Amino acid sequence: MFSKKMENLKPYVPGEQPKDKNYIKLNANENPYPPPKAVTHAIKKMLGENADKLKLYPDPESVDLKKAYASFLNECGGTLCSPKKLSYKLTDKNIFCGNGSDEVLSFIFYAFFDQENSVIIPEHTYSFYPVYCSFYEIPLKKIPLKTDFTVDIPLMIKESQNSSSIILANPNAPTAIAMTNDELCKILDAYPKDKIFVVDEAYSDFYTESMLQLLPKYENLLIVRTSSKSLSFAGMRLGFAVGHEKLIDALTTVKNSFNHFPCDRIAQTAGIAACGELDYYINNAKKTVDVREKFCTFLKTMGWTFTQSATNFVLAKHPKLTGKMVYEKIKENGILVRFFDILGVSDYVRITIGSAEEMEQLKQIIKSL
Repeated sequence: MFSKKMENLKPYVPGEQPKDKNYIKLNANENPYPPPKAVTHAIKKMLGENADKLKLYPDPESVDLKKAYASFLNECGGTLCSPKKLSYKLTDKNIFCGNGSDEVLSFIFYAFFDQENSVIIPEHTYSFYPVYCSFYEIPLKKIPLKTDFTVDIPLMIKESQNSSSIILANPNAPTAIAMTNDELCKILDAYPKDKIFVVDEAYSDFYTESMLQLLPKYENLLIVRTSSKSLSFAGMRLGFAVGHEKLIDALTTVKNSFNHFPCDRIAQTAGIAACGELDYYINNAKKTVDVREKFCTFLKTMGWTFTQSATNFVLAKHPKLTGKMVYEKIKENGILVRFFDILGVSDYVRITIGSAEEMEQLKQIIKSL
């Protein structure tokens, strides 16, 4: 009954969500802080006095949401930790909305990558990229990282000359390391202008730079954003792509050939409300970074090593403990962290930065290991 495509699929495995007891979840890079009251108020209003609208289809193009998100990015410049107004103005024509960034990425793989040319990714990066390559039967080439987990820029440039397209996460996952805009521009300046260059900025709000500042310079640059991390919307599913209008039009064509009503009324309403709360989200992002830095200082005093994090998580290891052992011992004490049984990172665990109180509980567990 099954197609050959189906039989060959190797699906993405998300962070576990066990039901045996209540855990502190530090394994899925979720935000420890809730959305602002304006968002919950907007949702309650939609489910209350405006519930009659739920019988009607939502705006298929999410125009008001696109406008709200464009305004939000114009004000913060793509990073909440170091907000800076964009030197130009994004409009709704530069924004594409989807049900989470994973759906947006799926449309990107369909719209811009094909079976004739490889997709280039760093060796260790978001593990959904290989899944989509398999799903759409797109050749994949992984570029080894340097020994310190940073991207090998000369090698990336060399491989990109072979009519291949690049997609990378910046800051990267699971390494947590960020490339500077200058480093990314070195690749882009040597990159074929007729090939798409996709930067997945799921974690850029916890970093000090965003490629949004350079979007007018590169017409082949497409930036993917999510509301799941810094905007506390992991349970709402809203993702975005930002780029030149011709790229957004291509994604819209793919979307309308698959599902012409991707974002429901409640999600659009909540997203618009969230975009009006920039100061709230700036404060939360800065709190997360502050907790992250204090946690890294603690790890260092305990003899752990870790990469330089520019995200809301830390990739860390202890020289006398395996990654699996750390994961299992911490889980026994009621906290979930992420263990990747993958050659090269299997000695590490990925630890999401929770609230200050949650991280204090984790510190006590780590002291006992």
